[in-house]
Amino acid sequence: MIESIRSALVPVHPEGYRFIAIFAVISLVLFWLLPDVFGWIGVVLTLWCAYFFRDPERVTPLSDSLIIAPADGRVSAIETVAVPPELDLDDGERVRVSIFMNVFDVHVNRSPVDGKVARLAYVPGKFINAELDKASEDNERQALTIETTEGVRIGVVQIAGLVARRIVKFVGEGDLLGAGQRFGLIRFGSRVDVYLPVGCQPQVVIGQRSIAGETVIADMASRQPARSGRQA
Repeated sequence: MIESIRSALVPVHPEGYRFIAIFAVISLVLFWLLPDVFGWIGVVLTLWCAYFFRDPERVTPLSDSLIIAPADGRVSAIETVAVPPELDLDDGERVRVSIFMNVFDVHVNRSPVDGKVARLAYVPGKFINAELDKASEDNERQALTIETTEGVRIGVVQIAGLVARRIVKFVGEGDLLGAGQRFGLIRFGSRVDVYLPVGCQPQVVIGQRSIAGETVIADMASRQPARSGRQA
């Protein structure tokens, strides 16, 4: 119980301050107009908003070959697909690892590797369910190509979802990122896709929970095949 409380009492990202303030004002108005039930509903929603924008510290494993999860959430898909043109990776197909974030997950996204932001491209689009495959092509998204010091390029795409209406970026082209460093945030439910280097096999499985900045999703130096898993 104490650990659960401690995990909830983490810093709130500044991006969330104005949303929390809006919820708080609405709660005060509801208490004034409808004090019995609706005011307390507003309080619950205000607390949820603060919880949504939490930004906990993470401990990132350091190795030039590791690819770290950029998002908290559930690994919803692992498949070989055509690379989106906005990533400018000049590859036919790559393995894509998709991580779905529900409205209770941390939504601050972190860099999967050390490297330079080689390309940053915003693509407007729809707001269909982010768990659907076609969300990668149809939804609003922010594409990020990161080039490591060894010249390996990795694609990361933040995808807006059914509830999410805004992708916020913290970096620009040419910026240097460290593995686990915050590079953006998606508001209210969404998905992040990672396009692994050619020949690199995922070390996570569908249904597994990932932690941004901590979970290793692939190792570029490993020759192990893609992992399989079972529900226990």
